[in-house]
Amino acid sequence: MRQLEQELTSLRHDVIDMWKLVISQVSNSGEAILSFDKELAQKVSMRERKVDAYELKIDSECENIIALHQPVAIDLRFVLAVFKINSNLERIADFAYGISRMLIANPSVILDAELITNTNVRVMISEVNKMLTQGLDAFENEKSNFAAAIFSEDYQVDEINNNAARIVADYIQKNPDRAFECLQLIAAIRKLERIGDHCSNIAEEIFFYIDAKVLKHASKK
Repeated sequence: MRQLEQELTSLRHDVIDMWKLVISQVSNSGEAILSFDKELAQKVSMRERKVDAYELKIDSECENIIALHQPVAIDLRFVLAVFKINSNLERIADFAYGISRMLIANPSVILDAELITNTNVRVMISEVNKMLTQGLDAFENEKSNFAAAIFSEDYQVDEINNNAARIVADYIQKNPDRAFECLQLIAAIRKLERIGDHCSNIAEEIFFYIDAKVLKHASKK
């Protein structure tokens, strides 16, 4: 196997490993906020440095491949896509970390179960986890059609985010003593919405890598 192929294979393995770690981080942070599990939130916090280490390693690999081997065609698209996917995965992990830190910093916070249901936070968490997993499946199997569903799922996540402010505002009017907890919930919802946006960015990069299509700023229909 020539040197470039070896380095591309190593890069693929590293970004897949990072992807799986980020999926775990998002899943655990979502479960932590639903169950108020401070120990699980602490686990997410402790693994944040591992995500950062992956990001630096993958960035360096991408830069070295381009500088030393000057890849072309699909190899070049792969490296460029991985470079951007890596950045999006790191940002997703940051949002998961932010959710976990919110629980750690406010150990007395317990969110109202009815409010969680009404704001569809469970659905939102399920959707962003599914989007991340679908993106990984599309990347590993080199099937851009696997990533297509991510765009419509992001619309659903956006809709939940848009509706949450009104629902929480109504709840605060009836329960003014729970305002602080409600603000924490809104902050978590905003982070989940941003995770959905980054999943859509990743889907765009998968289309670029596999189909040589640039979807940025274009309709995702």
